Amino acid sequence: MVPEVVILAGGPATRLYPITHEVPKAMVRVAGDPFIAHQLRLLKDNGISRVVICAGYLGEQIKDFVKDGSAFGIKTAYSFDGQKLLGTGGAVKKVLDLLGDYFFVMYGDSYLRVNFSQVSEYFSRQDKPGLMTILKNNNNWDKSNITYKNGAIIKYDKQNPGGDMEYIDYGLSLFKKEAFLIREYPESFDLESLYQDLIADGRLIAYEVRERFFEIGSLEGLEETDEYLRGISKNKLPGD
Repeated sequence: MVPEVVILAGGPATRLYPITHEVPKAMVRVAGDPFIAHQLRLLKDNGISRVVICAGYLGEQIKDFVKDGSAFGIKTAYSFDGQKLLGTGGAVKKVLDLLGDYFFVMYGDSYLRVNFSQVSEYFSRQDKPGLMTILKNNNNWDKSNITYKNGAIIKYDKQNPGGDMEYIDYGLSLFKKEAFLIREYPESFDLESLYQDLIADGRLIAYEVRERFFEIGSLEGLEETDEYLRGISKNKLPGD
């Protein structure tokens, strides 16, 4: 069984202004539909039956659109940052009680052409609390931020990418709940801190993906993703 997915959809999406002045990034229209609709269809096609959406900025619009998820064949639950921004790590930490023993985490602006079931099966065979999917990027679609050698992630740094970094965080991870207990993390923190702690302890495994990711975190990415998803829709057969 493929585990549930936490979708991180709480960011203010400043790089998409003025588009996101009045709508959250997840509700930006891409190929005719709010982006979250494309994500949920993708997850359904990958055997996902439940998602937890972590929302923040204008997040009620996401809930009003997705509702209980039945229109997409997926059960949904919601969590909202509230007055204080929790960061990606804090948002996941807040919903641990809603999750099973292990779960996917993906960004709310990513469309990922990866087999979720294969990633889950690989993770289940390892005795580690965390997995990061990675792509050999060579700065093609964003700044590479990972040093990966001899089958292991040596360094992950979003703030200071460069040097010998050829790989990038693909945007999909798997965690056991225990990963969030290895340190006493504050209420608000970024997943980058957790990744770095797991790397330092030798407890983060990598799953290398070959297909590029699509994202709507930037205007350029939004345009590319719109074009890609319109191509998928155009090539679908009736009844697909």
